[in-house]
Amino acid sequence: MSDINNNIVIRNIDTGDYQDIWQSMQLFTDTRDDNVTDELWVVEHNPVFTQGQAGKEEHLLDTGDIPVVKVDRGGQVTYHGPGQLVVYLLINLRRKKIGVRDLVTLIENAIVDMLKSFEISAYAKKDAPGVYVDEKKVASLGLRVRKGCSFHGLALNVDMDLEPFLRINPCGYAGLEMVQTSQINGPKTIQEAAKPLTELLASALGASNIDYQQGLPNLALTEKRAV
Repeated sequence: MSDINNNIVIRNIDTGDYQDIWQSMQLFTDTRDDNVTDELWVVEHNPVFTQGQAGKEEHLLDTGDIPVVKVDRGGQVTYHGPGQLVVYLLINLRRKKIGVRDLVTLIENAIVDMLKSFEISAYAKKDAPGVYVDEKKVASLGLRVRKGCSFHGLALNVDMDLEPFLRINPCGYAGLEMVQTSQINGPKTIQEAAKPLTELLASALGASNIDYQQGLPNLALTEKRAV
């Protein structure tokens, strides 16, 4: 019988409403125990601004017709929309014996390594979590840990409309310029970015057995219907 730490589920959810996915992440985390396999959820979101726990209203400049959702992750405001790869990391950190700072570094390194395979020189910053190319931000991070388990995760700009980022101070930084991989000879589609990135994340998390699944987990759906 293999160690559960060797296993991971990579779950393709396609396009999802932000609040539905967020609620499912909370339910998955709140109902899991040490016998539940870690998961990576791959999703695109309909247009939405999300404001982290420390978020300040001053960073919402002109959101227009795009909804703003206040969420329980760290960080300030960011934008999600079609053409952006979002990967949520539902990881039992206590079981893996890693801290949240370790997880942030692991995520950043995986994104940097994935982009390196496309001959893109990307890097992380100690004082501003995320991944950058030529001082432009290509990926954002935001995490929450509850019961020793993480949820939320990363957002990588692939081939999207970047205009909504001009309606906010992205991640709380006025004038921060965003970039996407399709503009810098990187992945042109979500699928092209998702497979190598999730495999790098799985490997960095010590998981050698990957179970690919579609849609939200049944547990989350069952609990959601009961609420």
